[in-house]
Amino acid sequence: MTAGIDTVMEQPFVPDTQGDDADKLRVEKAMKNFAKDFGRTAATYMEACIHCGACAKACHFYEATHDPKFTPILKLEPFKQAYKREAGPLAFIYKRLGLKPKVTIAELETWQELLYDSCTLCGRCTLICPMSIDIASLVRKARHGMSEAGLVPQDLYDAAKEQADGVGLPGATPDDFVARVRALSAESGVPINVDKVRADVMVCTSQADLTQYPEAIVAMAKILNRMGLDWTYSTRGYETSNYGIVSGNEAWQRAASDRLIGAATALGARTVVLPECGQDYQAMRWEAANVHGAPLPFRVLHAVELLEEGVKSGALKFQQIGDTVTFHDPCQVSRRGGAAEAPRVVMEALGLQLREPHSPEELNWCCGGGGGVQSIRRADPLRYAAFEIKMKQIGATGANMLATTCNSCRAQFDDAGAHFKWDKKMNSLLVLAADNLVAE
Repeated sequence: MTAGIDTVMEQPFVPDTQGDDADKLRVEKAMKNFAKDFGRTAATYMEACIHCGACAKACHFYEATHDPKFTPILKLEPFKQAYKREAGPLAFIYKRLGLKPKVTIAELETWQELLYDSCTLCGRCTLICPMSIDIASLVRKARHGMSEAGLVPQDLYDAAKEQADGVGLPGATPDDFVARVRALSAESGVPINVDKVRADVMVCTSQADLTQYPEAIVAMAKILNRMGLDWTYSTRGYETSNYGIVSGNEAWQRAASDRLIGAATALGARTVVLPECGQDYQAMRWEAANVHGAPLPFRVLHAVELLEEGVKSGALKFQQIGDTVTFHDPCQVSRRGGAAEAPRVVMEALGLQLREPHSPEELNWCCGGGGGVQSIRRADPLRYAAFEIKMKQIGATGANMLATTCNSCRAQFDDAGAHFKWDKKMNSLLVLAADNLVAE
């Protein structure tokens, strides 16, 4: 266990709040939004739980601490309690006999840590559940009520509100973005297109690429140019971060998605290519049409799916690296997104000898930084504790290189690796591919 985490866990948890609502009104808002999400699917899930505890062993936070409060299904207790008392088929009995009391503000405040700090929405619990309960999706729904009640961790709330208010990243206004891209293009000698009038492909970048990994922006341009695609960035929608989806604010989630949809539609793009980011892929590829309320008029590709298409079409050919590698499957790309095969096609084309970790692909252990957790500073001890599982898993492979296709995961590896003074360095598969293109 991480040094010092016992002490942290013994300290009383102090929840964050937003707004001046009285406690009674906070509870009412949470219950109203819980009820909104009590659809047929959610009801089936909550009735199906047999309390077997299998999900506990699937959760990196439980495995890192062995604290039963981090059992995934327990994170849903206020949500489930509200359902059983107010909407379930036996609600009258639960109410009459007091089997499920009303949810209190104290419960909601306590559960803030369980719904946010100790859940990356990775979905490993969902995959393990013998009753096929999508626990991760229920946690997402529970966050909707928490957001409406003003009970979101402040760090995460601030980031989501800044995005909703159009503040954006420091130095990442459209003009700043254009200047940044032009500087990267001049420095690298790689043409990077911005605001073409019409283009078949609209490509996007991410917060992590803009602030930490600008080489990924250059790498994406190299790949798109080599594939001979008609592509561009659009200053109407170029950055894919969606804090609404992880904070639980549905209106903010929709606004972030609609911005990208509007940009791609105005451009007439037939394909939108997303950067190496798992959460952004989940928001745009799998949820955008639902929150937008209509089918998307274009297809959505993650960066690694673009690479796979380039390899299979013969447009991308690489110098052979000829080294051993282990791959970290991003939860929202491989497990929740279903794109586990694409990076393996690319690694094979690069001549990398893949050493799979124990529990690879869909069963891969989460790195511990997704779902908004990386934004919550008070959650750092938990996040680092979960990362120790990842370190051991990777170390056991004996591979010389590490690779992934999510820059949020990459940021977690960089930060937690530095915390532990780990001698491993995570590589972007997109950058590896671009750096090893066969010369024309």
